[in-house]
Amino acid sequence: MISLEIIDYTFLGGAMLLLSVLGLESAIVVPSLDRWGKRFFIAFFTALVLHSTNFFLELVVYLNPTLTMLQMASYYVDSMLSAIPFPMLAVYLLHCCGEDWRKSHLFHVMLAMFGVFFILLSIAQFTTSFYYITPDNQEQRGPVYMLLLAPVLAMLLLLAAGVVRRRDKLSPQYYRAFIVCLLPVTLSLIVHMFVSAYVLLGIGQAVSAYAMYHIIERYSIDQDLRQQRQIASQRASIAVLQMRPHFVYNTMTSIYHLCDQDPKLAKQVTLDFTTYLRKNFTAIASENPIPFSEELEHTRAYLAVEQAQFEDALLVYYDTPHTQFRVPPLTLQPIVENAVKHGMDPDSVPLRIRIRTKETGSGSEIVVEDDGPGFDAAVADDPHTTLANIRQRLVMMCDGQLAIAARKGGGAVVQLTIPQRI
Repeated sequence: MISLEIIDYTFLGGAMLLLSVLGLESAIVVPSLDRWGKRFFIAFFTALVLHSTNFFLELVVYLNPTLTMLQMASYYVDSMLSAIPFPMLAVYLLHCCGEDWRKSHLFHVMLAMFGVFFILLSIAQFTTSFYYITPDNQEQRGPVYMLLLAPVLAMLLLLAAGVVRRRDKLSPQYYRAFIVCLLPVTLSLIVHMFVSAYVLLGIGQAVSAYAMYHIIERYSIDQDLRQQRQIASQRASIAVLQMRPHFVYNTMTSIYHLCDQDPKLAKQVTLDFTTYLRKNFTAIASENPIPFSEELEHTRAYLAVEQAQFEDALLVYYDTPHTQFRVPPLTLQPIVENAVKHGMDPDSVPLRIRIRTKETGSGSEIVVEDDGPGFDAAVADDPHTTLANIRQRLVMMCDGQLAIAARKGGGAVVQLTIPQRI
């Protein structure tokens, strides 16, 4: 009759084999994995598949008392395969943190511990001091059995310490995945050193396999997000390079006439225009969120140039006491430029633009309000290219949001919310 323990072993072995096969399949077929990641995950999950497969072979040998010698061999192979993933995890951790694993002390010590385990496990095949197999195919511990497991526990503790030490270099998702991968198997191994807990070890290994499967999914998602950010950055760069020609022409013409009429103002407009251009082209090279104060300076320079041309036809009000947060480059300035472009009418009443910022309980808020002619209601749900591009970059780069609404009394209100950085 098959015992409940055998059923538990079979279930855990099947779960681990399934997760290992799924991980191997993902490593092979996921297109977003780079060459290094694909090779690593294929090697890692291949080792897990071999370990899971050997587990079932070991179970067959265990159920046949006449195969005592094979029981020793299968236990040896199973122990080796169960320890191989830990040095591999060290390599992946170092790769995620941008370190060269070949030169890392962590990897060298992990490799030394694995070497000690290999030597002790090989010696164990010729002595009963570590463990031995009884005539009825039962494993029995020897007096120094704990010594055999000590190098494996040392690898796990070193790896856990390496993860904690490098937590600032890992994304929160990766950090949690590494902890979930290491903590269950470490705790189960500590328990197993004192009492036989193979079922607990199996649970820990299955959880670790799931955590690594989660990492490969996270890796794929991160690669996709990185590609989307690159596309959004390229769109922003194109928008910079496609500055409105008439704005550049009008600015240069205004400076030309001001040189005779008001040289001091001509110098100021030239300085503002230079700042505007510098900020525009700096934004091309920026792939990460920038301080809002820099984006505000960019916007002020742009509006100063426009005000020099339109004079009293363009009135700007700033209420920006809160500037200690970051935004994607080319966020505020294009919104303001969009308001000027669609709301300015020199022959009508002056266009008023208000820029406000405030700190909220969950982050920061920017509001750009104008009293121009307003917009079609459909724009709020399907904004044109400029605002759609800003909305996309807000979501991808800082999980922010952009909302557009009609202003009471005419005009438009664009509201940006930036979550607080954790």
